[in-house]
Amino acid sequence: MSEYVLETRDLAKFYDGGRIQALRGVDLQVEAGEFVAIRGPSGSGKSTLLHLMGGLDTPSRGEVLHRGRSLSEHADLDAYRSQRVGFVFQAFHLLPALSALRNVQVPMCEGKLNRRQRREKAETLLREVGLEERFDQYPNELSAGERQRVAIARSLANGPEILLADEPTGNLDSETAAKILDLLGGLQSERGMTLLVVTHDPEVAERARRQVHLRNGRVRA
Repeated sequence: MSEYVLETRDLAKFYDGGRIQALRGVDLQVEAGEFVAIRGPSGSGKSTLLHLMGGLDTPSRGEVLHRGRSLSEHADLDAYRSQRVGFVFQAFHLLPALSALRNVQVPMCEGKLNRRQRREKAETLLREVGLEERFDQYPNELSAGERQRVAIARSLANGPEILLADEPTGNLDSETAAKILDLLGGLQSERGMTLLVVTHDPEVAERARRQVHLRNGRVRA
């Protein structure tokens, strides 16, 4: 088995018939349990790289490997995304018609837990992110920081080994952002997860143990 939980080899992604080159041959290795910040200006390919590593998109060239196995060889990428990887996005992506408790349960619905077990697990996760008094609130009744906490709890629903966060503090004020980063760092340490955070903010990147700098679709030495 590979020593890397995630690895990219000559990873490239082109759009518009090759006119737009979001990634131009990225080689990156991430060890299990690492906290890595992927840093760079807007348009550098950060989010594209994260989406490819999470199996949300397919490369134009090269490959992404999970524990030594190429994602292109996975018979069921949905299972990889739902069981191995958790996602946290800048825009939260909560379902507005569902309470915080029910939003957290959404990823569990195709698993083996029954309704009672799903509810109990969602309650535990919301307590873990400090929302024990907000179970029944809907997204429009929550602050931006609380919505991001719900999104983080949801990302942990199936016990992922990898957490991919795309500008997780981009919609937050500086004080709330610091609390969310404290939360993510604490969860990563306690659970031993691999955490990759995409950011253009140097203060966010400095929280990580390692920084990877992207510019014009390439890793900058």
